[in-house]
Amino acid sequence: MSQENAYVPPRVWTWERASGGTFSSINRPVAGPTHEKALPVGKHPFQLYSMGTPNGVKATVMFEELLARGHTGAEYDAWLIRIGEGDQFGSGFVEINPNSKIPAMVDRSSSEPIRVFESGAILLYLAEKFGEFLPADPAGRTEALNWLFWQMGSAPFLGGGFGHFYAYAPEKLEYPIDRYAMETKRQLDVLDRRLAQTRYLAGDTYTIADIASWPWYGQLALDRLYGAGEFLQVQEYQNVQRWAREIDAREAVQRGRMVNRTFGEPEMQLHERHDASDFTLRTEDVVAGEKGHA
Repeated sequence: MSQENAYVPPRVWTWERASGGTFSSINRPVAGPTHEKALPVGKHPFQLYSMGTPNGVKATVMFEELLARGHTGAEYDAWLIRIGEGDQFGSGFVEINPNSKIPAMVDRSSSEPIRVFESGAILLYLAEKFGEFLPADPAGRTEALNWLFWQMGSAPFLGGGFGHFYAYAPEKLEYPIDRYAMETKRQLDVLDRRLAQTRYLAGDTYTIADIASWPWYGQLALDRLYGAGEFLQVQEYQNVQRWAREIDAREAVQRGRMVNRTFGEPEMQLHERHDASDFTLRTEDVVAGEKGHA
């Protein structure tokens, strides 16, 4: 961009028009609901309201991992929140997450429902409730939390920074793409150096730190985010590649990836999950086949 055409910020910013890009129709500078819409409630102790983005995958993987370990009390209903259509601004959703971001959850296993929002908070809440995926010893617990909060603070530069300007912005701009590509590669290097020392992020044990980080960095390493694998040369991070593939092979992770997913291969899309049998009976390829024979 030439200096003659350079943007000069006004003294006071005002919202005069949509900013453009993939999510411009739902972006706005104020919080709160835009419409009245109650949230559905299913039969299970946990009600999850989400979509199969990386942040949403954290929660569904956690639930599936708990169920795989035999915690029947972790049964959940996963309701689809279509963020591109603004479902997160419905009054019921805003009531459980004033920030209007997925995932959000309600624990109805006790006499008083408990709302939990922010993906990291959901992982920590479930880990503590069921005594899984978080070491009990102070040193191990702290290391897992170190990496959990590292992910929570770092991933916005990958998603809202690199992902936005590389894949979703209305035009390709060199400066922000270069800036956030550099930061994304720095973060991959942080992970690669750590995973050269340990099998998982917190040590030899799979924890919520891995469950939080894999949907972002593991899937980036496997070239499933933004079509940016070649651009970022993700194959260079060999320790991240090893970690990403190992976690990707877990059956609970494979199931968690499918829940609330609305894109990709139909057999990998399970828009809502209300029973374990849904992975066989209610994926989009099966649903489409049923409609075709109706």
